Amino acid sequence: MIDHIDKKLIQLLAADARASLKALAQASGLSAPSVTERLKRLEERGVLTAYTIDIDTYALGYQIQAIVRIRPLPGQLHTVERQILATPEFTECDKVTGEDCYIARLLVRTLPELDLVLDRFAASAQTNTAIVKSTPLRRRLPPLAGGD
Repeated sequence: MIDHIDKKLIQLLAADARASLKALAQASGLSAPSVTERLKRLEERGVLTAYTIDIDTYALGYQIQAIVRIRPLPGQLHTVERQILATPEFTECDKVTGEDCYIARLLVRTLPELDLVLDRFAASAQTNTAIVKSTPLRRRLPPLAGGD
């Protein structure tokens, strides 16, 4: 169970994963050693699994982001999953219930590059692709309820 101080630390780290122990201590009202201990406990319990960065993929030249629904052909489920894992343009993928087995996010520089990626799946799956126009809601924390 996490308390309100743990929640505060999680929120602070979500806003800035590079926040110093001193800054976290000041914002949470704890000492730096107390913050260190709390973070260690959150890591040990699997609440905090990584400290990461957010990259502007457009600035790296990736002009197109697409969401691809993938429906493997009969007997091709494992082949398709291996293909997804082996395709570096895919940056995220969920295995889901329903008609499609996978919903994946990919990044490419051009529409012809998108076609090349999708063509690799033609023999093993049906795909349905949507180009992302904007992202009004970026990934965020779930509501941190309970534990107070």
